[in-house]
Amino acid sequence: MADSSGTVQTAESRARGIRATGRRRKGPTRRRRALTITLCALVSVVLLGGAGLGYVYFKLNGNLKGVDINAALGHDRPQNVDDGSMDILVMGSDSRAGKNGEYGKDEGGARSDTAMVVHVFKGHKKASVVSIPRDTLIKRPDCTTKDGKNVPGERRAMFNTAFEVGGPACAVKTVESISGIRMDHFIEVDFTGFKKLIDALGGVDITTTKAIDDRNSHLHLKAGHHTLDGEQSLGLVRTRHGVPGGDGSDLGRIQLQQTFLKALMNQVKNVGVLTNPTKLYDIADTATKAITTDTDLNSVSELTGLAKSLGSIGSENIDMVTLPVTYDTANPDRVVPLTRKGKQVWDALRNDRDIPKSATKGSAGDTGGTSRYVK
Repeated sequence: MADSSGTVQTAESRARGIRATGRRRKGPTRRRRALTITLCALVSVVLLGGAGLGYVYFKLNGNLKGVDINAALGHDRPQNVDDGSMDILVMGSDSRAGKNGEYGKDEGGARSDTAMVVHVFKGHKKASVVSIPRDTLIKRPDCTTKDGKNVPGERRAMFNTAFEVGGPACAVKTVESISGIRMDHFIEVDFTGFKKLIDALGGVDITTTKAIDDRNSHLHLKAGHHTLDGEQSLGLVRTRHGVPGGDGSDLGRIQLQQTFLKALMNQVKNVGVLTNPTKLYDIADTATKAITTDTDLNSVSELTGLAKSLGSIGSENIDMVTLPVTYDTANPDRVVPLTRKGKQVWDALRNDRDIPKSATKGSAGDTGGTSRYVK
């Protein structure tokens, strides 16, 4: 990553925005419904963790899709430190194939519309989440596609192209090369799966302090309290242009995604599915169809184990940040990592420590201007 520790650009410049373009577990935790830390992957684990689903085990198992990340990447990876912590790469796919075609033309590939590194601390009582902007210019490593084709690396590639050219394995390899941290797990969810999962949950409650009107993401909300259905929730986590005070960038969208995630986590606490077997099954069936995981998580029993190990983490115990970046001087529609500040972030997680506030101070990632409009 190029060193870009200069000053952040003015608000006028930022207004141009970024245009869209081995498990480590240690000891049991209390048995209760878990809260995973990312968008739809969260709910899939929650609902498999605390209830008796043996009678539908094989049905739900058949829904799951797995990618063998370990086999694809081999041994050329960061060290797997067995200290009781856990790192999970969670990605939202922007594929336009199939039912996702209503969100744009299918050009034969998918990119990572959302990318979060979830670090679960030793003891599994708290977590840190680092969002990686999709348009971050990074050094992408050499990758191999699922059909064995070699894809050469690139020095100034957008981060989200890693998923496009090499799928989940290339995305994991790229994140590991940036962070120096080995990913224990991978979870992916696409647009359609996200919508269906929110609908199965009965929607998510949010409050907007000002109206949101974005024709690009088809989201139109007055100021006030709302229960968002799946389509509206997808609109919220995709909107960039319709939020008052936002800069029209992907960085502002990340702030909305982080706010929505915490609202989703709080909502899951109150779903009450354990006393409604039919609703529980519908949600679990939808959840297991919505996600793709690494093969180490590719079964109901493994997801249940993960759920139990994360059972004590609530939204108040999660610190969410954006990878420290600044706008690229050659192309203001892209961002580049602030190398020294980024190192502070990754070093903290690698050593199982809280991310210092100084690591994100002055980053363009903290200036999207949208976080105070949704709660």
